Amino acid sequence: MNPFGDIATFMRLFPEAALCGTVMAAVCSVFGVFVVLKRIVFISIALSEAATCGLALALVGHFSPLLGAALVTAATITLLAFPDDRRRLPRDVTLGTVFLLASSLSVLLVAQHGCGLEEIKAMLYGDLIVSSPRDRWTLLLTGIPPMLALLLFIRPIQYTFFDREAAAVIGIRCRFWEMAFFFLLGTVVSGASRSGGALLVFCELVVVPATALLLARRLWGVIALSVALGVATTWAGLLTAYRLDLPANPTIIGLAGLLFALVAGCGSLARILRRVHI
Repeated sequence: MNPFGDIATFMRLFPEAALCGTVMAAVCSVFGVFVVLKRIVFISIALSEAATCGLALALVGHFSPLLGAALVTAATITLLAFPDDRRRLPRDVTLGTVFLLASSLSVLLVAQHGCGLEEIKAMLYGDLIVSSPRDRWTLLLTGIPPMLALLLFIRPIQYTFFDREAAAVIGIRCRFWEMAFFFLLGTVVSGASRSGGALLVFCELVVVPATALLLARRLWGVIALSVALGVATTWAGLLTAYRLDLPANPTIIGLAGLLFALVAGCGSLARILRRVHI
């Protein structure tokens, strides 16, 4: 079949899925570069699971899913607000506890509601194909402004994450910018988890930027490549799922994982060949 014909048909049948997937991939890929470089990968899955727990809470309490996700995510961000030098335990311990607690509460809340396994699977995996205009506006409002804010203030955030001593010398308030990044990230995760699900959000925050980091070195180049790979992987996954009648989100995750494995494998092979040549 003609791939361009498939794209046109898919956009006609599922316009909201196409737009939501594109926006989510672009926004999460930008934030994911900093998540991976800062080596705070676990924070992304903890926030995603916290947002999922908020969705379950909204389901039980019969209020806005976005509000539920935002409340629980904000509570998680607050736990991260304490400076590292005042912690008796590493931040990973807090994130691990949040992840486990949110995961168990999501199951318990939905089980108490009586909806069963399907609702749990929907919150965990999501389904871009059934995205609605409401999901589209949620993604646009919770994704685009935080991404623009990150790019606008990329210099102090970059110094804060990668050279705190130099940042302190030139007067950058490192704790403020670190927490600002966390709150922006929490906003993005809250909005994306509604239609994307925890696993797809985690994938686009970690796997796609990690692939870009294997292919590029300069920060702006990594960001641009991460966005390109995120959008391309999302579209490839959506079209593959459409043609083969597969669930969209797991297909996107699978393709992103395969791409990462391919790039990492080629890089390892190239290093081995260089050593043999030397």
